[in-house]
Amino acid sequence: MNKTEILAHVAVDDATRLALARVLDKAEYAHLRGAPAHSQFLTDGEQALAVRALAAAKIDRYAFWGGYPEAERKVCLFLPDWMEDGDGAEDDGALAAVEVTAPQGAALSHRDYLGAMMGLGLARDAAGDLLVAENRCQVVCLRSALPVLLSQWTEVGRWAVRVRELPLGELEPGERAVRVRRETFQSLRLDAVAAAGFGISRAKAAALVAAGKVLVNHLPCAKPDRILEEGDSLTAKGLGKCVLARVTGESRKGRIMAELERYV
Repeated sequence: MNKTEILAHVAVDDATRLALARVLDKAEYAHLRGAPAHSQFLTDGEQALAVRALAAAKIDRYAFWGGYPEAERKVCLFLPDWMEDGDGAEDDGALAAVEVTAPQGAALSHRDYLGAMMGLGLARDAAGDLLVAENRCQVVCLRSALPVLLSQWTEVGRWAVRVRELPLGELEPGERAVRVRRETFQSLRLDAVAAAGFGISRAKAAALVAAGKVLVNHLPCAKPDRILEEGDSLTAKGLGKCVLARVTGESRKGRIMAELERYV
């Protein structure tokens, strides 16, 4: 398939079409120019679609990197043929980070920091994860965005802030809180697992799935009867994320026993 056909087959809307077009352009650049290249930051869903698009284009020399191993937003890195696999993935200079320090008691949120950063004229895909802790926020960004952040970011809301470049190795993502639930199911249907994982009724879960509001492995799925597999993740706006972590066996009554992890 050519680029137009791949985008028509894989993209789910205009936004993902544009993101995937840029990914394919960077892959072509790395191949034709013989130089490393990288995309803008991609969401989880865009990364999943990028894998499909690159497979359709028969491209397999790439890696996703977001500044630290557990990052959610990542860029797609491409290596030219002369580079060895693994070279340039984590230290090619594509990414940088800054630490923003606010006064004691500022109580700033993720939304506050993100809004202030975008107020500088940067697009959302110029930055990766924002790691917010008390009185500070660490931001992974494209190295090309670093001069703007260091020279122009002076306030968040009504608070004056200090910004410094931060080595990627000093990022502190912290641990995400996870609750483990043990459930039994007649079958691992999407609506049943979503209901248990998000703590909602089966009917509400089915309605959310049918409306395309539940993502399976970061991609929309409107089939409530889809059978899930161990390791599948579910996300829904306003409800968070849960993972079908383990299928542990079968109960005496023949029901499937499983462990669900809910990220809170």
